[in-house]
Amino acid sequence: MAAKQIGRTLATVAVAAVMTLAGCSAPSPDAPEPAETTWTEVEEAAVGQTVSLWMWGGDEQGNRYVDSVLAPAAAEAGVTLRRVPVADTGEAVNRILAERQAGITDGDVDLVWVNGDNFATGKQAGAWLCNWTDQLPNMQYTDPDDPLLLSDFGTPVDGCEAPWHKAQFTLVYDEASIPEPPATLEGVLQWAKDNPGRFTYPAPPDFTGSVFIREVLTRVADDVPLEYSDEAYEQHSAPLFDTLNDLAPSLWRAGRTYPQTVEELNQLFADGQVDMMMTYGPATLTDLVGRGTFPDTTRVLLLDEGTVGNASFLAVPSTSGNSAGARVVANIALSPQQQLEKAKPDVWGQFTVLDSDRLNDEDRASFDALPESPVVPTYEELSRNARPELATAWVPALDEGWRRTVLAGR
Repeated sequence: MAAKQIGRTLATVAVAAVMTLAGCSAPSPDAPEPAETTWTEVEEAAVGQTVSLWMWGGDEQGNRYVDSVLAPAAAEAGVTLRRVPVADTGEAVNRILAERQAGITDGDVDLVWVNGDNFATGKQAGAWLCNWTDQLPNMQYTDPDDPLLLSDFGTPVDGCEAPWHKAQFTLVYDEASIPEPPATLEGVLQWAKDNPGRFTYPAPPDFTGSVFIREVLTRVADDVPLEYSDEAYEQHSAPLFDTLNDLAPSLWRAGRTYPQTVEELNQLFADGQVDMMMTYGPATLTDLVGRGTFPDTTRVLLLDEGTVGNASFLAVPSTSGNSAGARVVANIALSPQQQLEKAKPDVWGQFTVLDSDRLNDEDRASFDALPESPVVPTYEELSRNARPELATAWVPALDEGWRRTVLAGR
C-alpha cells in the first residue's frame, strides 16, 4: 500500500461494537461471491452505475490521478467514478461493517483502497466480495505466482481484492547533512546515536511508525516467524524494545515526544529539524523534491539487507449495490495503460503490479521508456533483498507493546 494511515484501532473497535450489538444475529462470516458468471454480464450490469471509491485523501498525486486519469477511463465504460477521501481507511471498513450488520445491500462504499489489517478485518467478517478477480481480463498481465499479490500481510487474498500497485518501505536522507550515509539499519541506529536529535520515527499506530519498529524487530533477531504467536512475541519483543529504549534519548526532542503521523515527520524533514525520514510510499518523493518541499539533496537510502515490501489492493464490499461497476473500475485500474500512466513520476510514480514478461512488445517498450525519477530508484533497486510483511496479528501486538514499553518509559 502506498503510505497511508490505517485505522487499525478504529476498525477493531468497530468490529467489537458491531458484534456486541449483533448478538446472535451477526451476519455470516462467509464471503459472498458475484452473481454474474461472465465478464460480459459484469460489463453490462456496470453501465450507468456510480462507484464510490473510498481512499486515503492525504496523497495529492493519488487524488489527481484518480480524478483526472482513472475516472475518465471509467466513464468510457459507462461507469461514474466518485472519489471519497478519508483520513483513515478504517473509516471505510467501519462503515461497511455497520451496513453489513444492518442488512444494507446498497451501501455507501463500492470500492476501497486497502491492504494489511483493514483487509484482514473485513475478510474475517465476510465483508468483502470474493472470488471475482479471476474474472478480470487484465489479471492476465500479473504473475499468478507473485507472493506479494497472493498474500496481504499474511492474509491470503483469495480473489477478495485486485492488485493496484506495489510499495517498498524506504528510508530517505539529506545528502547535504549526511555525506556518508550508513548502509544497514544497524548503521542507521548507530548514526542516530552519534547525531543526537537528528532522527525520529512516527509513533505507532501510525502506519509508517509501525513498519519501522517491525524493521527493527527483524534486525534484532534473524528468526522472527511471519506468523504471529504469543510465544514468538515473548521471545522477540524484549530485545526489540530494549533496542528502541536505548535509542530513545538520541531521538528528536530526546524521545520525549514523537511525530504522531508520517506527515509530521515529513514536515520535520522539510524544515531541516531531522536529517532522515521514512516512507512506505516513495512515489511521493519526486513530487515533494520537485515542488521544493524537500531539499534537492534528498536521497533514498538503499540498505544492504533490503526492506519490507507489500502491495496495495482494491476491494469490493459485500454491501455494495454497484459491485459490477466497482469490478469494471478495478479491471481498468489494472490495465497496462492505467498502470503505465500511474507509474509516471509526474502523475503518481507508483510501481506497477504487472509482470513485464506478460505484456505485449508495445506495452513493454512503453514501460521501459518511462522517465527515470531524479530522486527515486527503480523498483528493482528498491526491492533488492526485499522481505515480506509479517502477518497482521503482529501489528497491534507490537504497537501496544511499544506504547507500554517505550512511550510510557519516557
